[in-house]
Amino acid sequence: MRTIEVTICSSVRPTERVEKVVSAIENIFPGLIMDIRADKIEAYNGPDSLKTLHELLRRQEILDTARKVMLRTLVGNTTAFLLSKQAALMGLVSFPPEEEALGSLHVQITGGEGVINWLAPETVNGVPVREIDQSELGEGGLEEGEQGGAGV
Repeated sequence: MRTIEVTICSSVRPTERVEKVVSAIENIFPGLIMDIRADKIEAYNGPDSLKTLHELLRRQEILDTARKVMLRTLVGNTTAFLLSKQAALMGLVSFPPEEEALGSLHVQITGGEGVINWLAPETVNGVPVREIDQSELGEGGLEEGEQGGAGV
């Protein structure tokens, strides 16, 4: 069984309130275990903390963008990418091309391509080709390399 781990790291700038950065993280990844310091927040948990991200990608209709970002940064079993801290504070997902001036959320998800296929499946005209149930992840279901497309 493949383990799915989610890790979020964010700096807390001197001009920011720690509570706002915590809220930004919780808006996208609720239920994380957090190590909160004055200048940095590290948070981690398992696959359940990805449910809100999963829903937001569909609500905002950004599956293709999310998929490209996650696959582009996939190394082995892990994808790592940035999310806008300011957008997250508003409950939105935005993928900045580089670290933002006020800092970004650094997201790392371990679990392979199957997790990406669940979060952001392939689409045709913006509609997912095949939606994967979260229960299929890591239980002999979708393993690394499976695309989640038609016929899988």
